[in-house]
Amino acid sequence: MINTINKITERVLVGVFFIMTISVVWQVLTRYLFNVSTSFTEELARFCLMWLAILGAAYITGKREHIAIDYFANKLSPRGQKMLDYGIELLILIFAVVVLIIGGGYLMYMTLYMEQNSPALQVPLGLVYSVIPLSGVLMIIYTLDHLKKLKDKNYDTDES
Repeated sequence: MINTINKITERVLVGVFFIMTISVVWQVLTRYLFNVSTSFTEELARFCLMWLAILGAAYITGKREHIAIDYFANKLSPRGQKMLDYGIELLILIFAVVVLIIGGGYLMYMTLYMEQNSPALQVPLGLVYSVIPLSGVLMIIYTLDHLKKLKDKNYDTDES
């Protein structure tokens, strides 16, 4: 299941990046070659960048490739490392639930309820903000998978 989620997320991220690139190139070409400024391209690029950052953060969390400073963690005993690993996963889980799902879900709901649309594209902002709770759900799935793997992880049993 995780591999399927990864493949879908990768394809969405590549597609969003492609759309953002085309939008920015179009903006530059029309501005400097034809002396015409299209306002929708800037807004589209901004929304794509938002999706790339938030969805990309969930994807990187799932791949366990986010920034980590493990200097002090490596100095801990195996029991300490295990406790630290569980603590980190718990903090990621809390963040995903509170900030991304509850906070992002509320933001999405309110902008849909108030029928707010983006100025240039006239897209409902709730749809743009839907990436926030979506990324929260992905982070929870990834974190639960990591917790399951931590249970099976073999920490060195140094009893000195």
